[in-house]
Amino acid sequence: MRLPARLFRCLSLSLAMLAPAAALAEPSAIYLVRHGEKAAVGLDPELTPQGQARARSIAAILSRVGITQVFSTPTQRTRQTAQPLAQRSGLEVQLYDPRAPKALVEKVKALSGPVLVVGHSNTLPELVRLFGGAPGADIADDEYDRLYQLTPDAGGAVRTVLLSSPAPSAP
Repeated sequence: MRLPARLFRCLSLSLAMLAPAAALAEPSAIYLVRHGEKAAVGLDPELTPQGQARARSIAAILSRVGITQVFSTPTQRTRQTAQPLAQRSGLEVQLYDPRAPKALVEKVKALSGPVLVVGHSNTLPELVRLFGGAPGADIADDEYDRLYQLTPDAGGAVRTVLLSSPAPSAP
């Protein structure tokens, strides 16, 4: 992808994400992402260099929307995806149990301001549904760029915007 096209995509993505923050984050926006690219070995693999670059890219974009809370499952790859934004925002990564999604949803719904939730390909669609959003197609094993933006309106309906995090640059 040529640089101007990539810059335009990132700018468009940033503007779409800033819209909820323009209303002082009321109602809250919930951003959900899958962890970045992971190593192929181990029971609890870390992020690859590409996954680390994606995590930094997500942090750069979401740092502009005023994230107030960051949630992650306990795995290394999700914590490593959440950490750059948490560090940049002066927040602690709060761990949640991916086997208890309703508990996370209840906790997040009680918060105000934009929130980030980092999960897995097999947990994000259910979380999106529980928050009232539309998850779309299943997340493929090799798909790491899906970024959900859920925005509840005053009547309780949830608007789902499906975005993409920028692909990491080749080293």
